[in-house]
Amino acid sequence: MRFLFLTAIIVLVDPASLFANDKSATTKTENVIVVTLDGFRFQEFFGGAEEALLNKQFGGIKDLDGLKKRYWRNTAEDRRVALLPFIWSEVAKKGQIFGDRTRKATTRSTNGLKFSYPGYSEIFCGFADPAINSNAKKSNPNLSVLEFLHSKPAYKNRVAAFCTWDVFPFIFRSERNGLKVHTDWKPINDTPLTDRQRAMNEMLAKLPRYWPDNGYDAISMAYAREHLLRHKPRVLYLGLGETDEWAHGRRYDLYLDAAHNTDRYLAELWQTLQAMPEYKDKTSLIVTTDHGRGDTRVDWTDHGAKVPLAEFIWIAVLGPDTPALGVRENVETTQSQIAATIAHLLGEQFVVASPKAAPALPGVRK
Repeated sequence: MRFLFLTAIIVLVDPASLFANDKSATTKTENVIVVTLDGFRFQEFFGGAEEALLNKQFGGIKDLDGLKKRYWRNTAEDRRVALLPFIWSEVAKKGQIFGDRTRKATTRSTNGLKFSYPGYSEIFCGFADPAINSNAKKSNPNLSVLEFLHSKPAYKNRVAAFCTWDVFPFIFRSERNGLKVHTDWKPINDTPLTDRQRAMNEMLAKLPRYWPDNGYDAISMAYAREHLLRHKPRVLYLGLGETDEWAHGRRYDLYLDAAHNTDRYLAELWQTLQAMPEYKDKTSLIVTTDHGRGDTRVDWTDHGAKVPLAEFIWIAVLGPDTPALGVRENVETTQSQIAATIAHLLGEQFVVASPKAAPALPGVRK
């Protein structure tokens, strides 16, 4: 009877969830980089530029010929490569992509609200909290995976976030836990400043503040790169926001340019990592978004609880422990699985510290 009882337990328990909590399995990953493109739709991620939006009326295009030259190709596969060459030439071939609805592999947010604070909280805390129902600057009541790692001696003061949006210190409750979170229009404070940091601070003061609460992606990336070279963090998060801002402004051309620029930043960052012994063949990369957007020519600029399809997102994973399975098929995943995946790749057990957190993405670690 005891044998039958134990057998029943083993059958009922998901083996993947057991492995996700098993630190006995060794990993090559010693560092994780997480990058988000705020509100970047699955439609462009998987299909590239959308023809219905390549016009002034619905896309706000200023230079249609120039935009088509940059991003328009005859097939969806070629268009997505033109838009995101690093993602589709490197990550998709050597890592894994989740969220392709045509392959029965949807990835969705579970918070039901489909906007930023609930989305980022779900990404980093591992579950949807109904109490987080606005973008107000209120401290997150939940433990994030960044805070979880920051509290461990092996990662203490080696976890950092560089973000364009000024709400992230509240999402990560950095005032409480001391996590390094640099955002929006703030100059970097890193005594003594390097020449590049000093130059970036001077440039920041001269730039037009197009959005009062959101800085430019290029500035946050430059600050993050200097931090990487100087302090060599083990966990680094880059929260980029221009895709969302340009979409809200109905500038499809600048929305596509922002996504393409981020892909270029990723390629340059990955090249930098592979040139550093602390990171080469020891670093995993996760790229995703906090929410989707509408699917029509009218509502592609919007997102929120009442916008159809804005819950569908995508996730890309690349690293030394991730099998090269390419675009995943027949697997449904959620935004809430990213938090445990970050820890899982490092051999850590976030779901033990936060039992509400969803398990890691299936198959991302050998």
